Amino acid sequence: QVQLVESGGGLVQPGGSLRLSCVASGVNFRTYTMGWFRQGPGNERVFVATFRGNGGSSFYADSVKGRFTISRDNAKNTVYLQMNNLKPEDTDVYYCAAGNRIILSSVRRPDAYDYWGQGTQVTVSS
Repeated sequence: QVQLVESGGGLVQPGGSLRLSCVASGVNFRTYTMGWFRQGPGNERVFVATFRGNGGSSFYADSVKGRFTISRDNAKNTVYLQMNNLKPEDTDVYYCAAGNRIILSSVRRPDAYDYWGQGTQVTVSS
């Protein structure tokens, strides 16, 4: 049984930082592409960042480049999203996702991922 469990969300002031974590079980973690997406009420799920498996590269949405960093620890089956200089418009529920054999052109598409976590709320407000 595959499980993705996120943690690290919360309330932070503008300009602050948070680090999200996602622990995966039931998958061959090092081979999977691990991504982060966000979704607000009534909105579609939106790509934030992803880190391809098997020593692949990372990719970011333009809105978070230079502020967010995705990393992974294959020994701990964990992917992280370090979020710096947070803005009120970053407020959303953030989801971890895992996908196997995702081609490069599809890494930003939610429907390319096989498994999802339950989400963690990030609120940026003064």
